[in-house]
Amino acid sequence: MSQFFDHLSLGFGVAFSLLNLVVAAIGSFIGTIVGVLPGLGPINGVAMLVPIAFAMKLPPETALILLAAVYVGAEYGGRITSILLNVPGEAASVMTTLDGYPLARQGLASVALSLSAWASFVGSTVATIGILALAPILANWAVAFGPAEYFVLMVFAFAALTSLLGEQPVKGILSAMIGLAISTVGVDANSGVYRYTFDLPNLADGIDFVVVVIGLFAIAEMLQMLENLLAGESIDVPKSTRKLFNLKEICQTAWTTLRSSVMGFFIGILPGAGASVASAVAYANEKKIVESKDPHAKFGKGDIRGLVAPESANNAAATGSFIPMLTLGVPGSGTTAVMMGALTLYNITPGPVLFEAQPQIVWGLIISLFIANIMLFFMNVPLVRVFAAMLRIPPWLLVPGILSISFIGVYAINGTTFDLMLMVIIGLIGYFLRKFNVPMAPLVLGVVLGNMMEQNLRRALSMSDGNIQILFESYLSIGLWIAALAVGIIPPLLRKWRKKVVTAPAN
Repeated sequence: MSQFFDHLSLGFGVAFSLLNLVVAAIGSFIGTIVGVLPGLGPINGVAMLVPIAFAMKLPPETALILLAAVYVGAEYGGRITSILLNVPGEAASVMTTLDGYPLARQGLASVALSLSAWASFVGSTVATIGILALAPILANWAVAFGPAEYFVLMVFAFAALTSLLGEQPVKGILSAMIGLAISTVGVDANSGVYRYTFDLPNLADGIDFVVVVIGLFAIAEMLQMLENLLAGESIDVPKSTRKLFNLKEICQTAWTTLRSSVMGFFIGILPGAGASVASAVAYANEKKIVESKDPHAKFGKGDIRGLVAPESANNAAATGSFIPMLTLGVPGSGTTAVMMGALTLYNITPGPVLFEAQPQIVWGLIISLFIANIMLFFMNVPLVRVFAAMLRIPPWLLVPGILSISFIGVYAINGTTFDLMLMVIIGLIGYFLRKFNVPMAPLVLGVVLGNMMEQNLRRALSMSDGNIQILFESYLSIGLWIAALAVGIIPPLLRKWRKKVVTAPAN
């Protein structure tokens, strides 16, 4: 215990140096901007700063603090355009659009922005405390997840997807199938066979997730906005009457925020799972819990619990992904993989030895996550009116502006015009799917999980020479199968039971 407090004291000493405080503030601000711009995302933001940090000859702990602040800041910033414009700033903010955008259209943009900032703050704080308390134990737990366990985890995520299907499950399932189909495009990693590429070399590496998200949300939303304008419909947004959330809303969302933060943290620990998976699972889980108690809940129509669940989960997952990087030397997400590359520039190898060999890096980073989180909260909340003012920009200026940023973000991925054309095509498909009331969330989840699900299944089967029993051998797998069956079967049974109770004649 005394050693723990020694390390904590060392971390505070590193984090509270003037240079590291300034770097954390700069990284937080840059990260917020990166999160706001559709198509950039935390991976690109961190990757762009790696050579700059190294060229400036920053100490390794300072460079890592800068990159970590950008990462967490991007998770904060992604919610802004998701809420205001229905355009996710980055992948993990897709679920935020489901209730955040309807809230903005109801004149509650400032409330939604400030409340989501609070949820993000709680999520990151819970995860940072979790890193402090549980890092060594959770590292061993994460190692227990092999390909079979990851596959069953994806099955559980799809089972949780049933709560996103709404009143028309057939359309929801169709949407998920389209997402899964998109995830299969490209070269088969195991056999080298080209799948659904139509002899187009640009599709050999598959369809990038950013292209799909920007097409489905930015392009489709702008087309819908233009249609409304041409039809003479007003798209004016009511001016927000309140700047901040109130105590009642904090109390109403308290358990949702804590539940989603803890869930996001544990999902973030799993290498490769990421904040996108965490936000989707947390939203689906919260929707089931709330609707089981209140069938009249307005999830998808502006429920504040549907706003805070994905925001607290994705920030907790982003912070939790540092655990496998620091303790195992395994990237917990694509962004931490880039950060590991930055450490190799300093001839530092992340892993168990890092805690003993260079504790100032580990503990300085952990305490700096606390500090950056506080900075981001006090940076974002006072600016909610400024962000909300985006809704007052006239459509003739807003539409081309968003499209320009979207095109730049997509072009920056591979530098090809093919991605731009593909984005437009996907946007048109998304526009027509919306016209038929097909939900977008299952499609996005299918794209996110499809490739991971397939690869882990094939790895598991190759390990067992094709014996499917490997999917049911470990206690973790069995527990996840039971959980998947429970979330898929129990809610419909409860709904039927409630209907019988309501319609039963009084004795």
